[in-house]
Amino acid sequence: MIMERKYLDFEKPIEQLDKKLESLQSRKQNRISDRYATEIVSIKQQLNETIKEIFSRLTDWQVVQLARHPNRPHTLDYIENIFEDFVELHGDRCYADDPAVITGIARFNGIPVGIVGHQKGRDTKENIFRNFGMAHPEGYKKALRVMKLAENMFCPVISFIDTPGANPDIAAEERGQALTIANNLYEMSLLKTPILAVVIGEGGSGGALGIGVADRLLMQEYTIYSVISPEGCASILWKTQKAIEDAARALKLTARDLFDMGIVDEIIHEPPGGAHRDWQTTFALLKDALDKNIREIKTIKREELVNLRYQKYRNIGVVVEGESNEET
Repeated sequence: MIMERKYLDFEKPIEQLDKKLESLQSRKQNRISDRYATEIVSIKQQLNETIKEIFSRLTDWQVVQLARHPNRPHTLDYIENIFEDFVELHGDRCYADDPAVITGIARFNGIPVGIVGHQKGRDTKENIFRNFGMAHPEGYKKALRVMKLAENMFCPVISFIDTPGANPDIAAEERGQALTIANNLYEMSLLKTPILAVVIGEGGSGGALGIGVADRLLMQEYTIYSVISPEGCASILWKTQKAIEDAARALKLTARDLFDMGIVDEIIHEPPGGAHRDWQTTFALLKDALDKNIREIKTIKREELVNLRYQKYRNIGVVVEGESNEET
């Protein structure tokens, strides 16, 4: 897919070098000159060094921006490039279809799998159609329908998480949004088939959890997972949007933070500069991670799988109190 390359504010030095490199490469095509070739090599080296320097000192707020980057691959991009024989399934068999959630059956390295995932748009028109990746109750019901289908065939379920949160409007609440998400948490906790969840962008609160209860939770390097957005947190606790960076830091929402706390099982590295700069390498890295984890969890028996999943979530947030070193 060809799209306009977009840059975040802190990526401006990268943008300048990218444009300079494109200009030189265009001139080289029109003229045969060793001078252009030498300059191109020099600019590429500067570009690599600049990317390395910027990404070595990212703030938590900058990671949030990368997780939302408009050029990041979405669920359908991964489906098209990693899986074979994908058949999309529509509707919750109760109310409607939800374009904010993609579901279906496919093959991964020859293995049948169930796929569920949030889907954002690339432009305003598509984002409105996809509701910016914010699922309605029927989206979560559709996802559960496919998970149950996968359970019947003992196929692994692969879930792609990328949402700012569940749709919060009145109509969604009237159709039982909170209850639907709660039911998904319950059903997924008891699902007798392997579940692998990957955060590929934003992991927004209950909207993410609604398809996120899994045996293995993976996060790409520059993604986030949080109970609330930094903007929402800043508004509630600091009463000002000027505290967004403080909120992002306090929420501990990055992949590294969550891995260190034992919530995330694995961090999937991204190419230099982030997933949005090199889709093909991103696909390869994620595919390798999926392959390794699927092979491991497929060997676990059904009953043991459910028990291990239960223990995994029971252990999150456990505080071990040690003896105090202070004299009394």
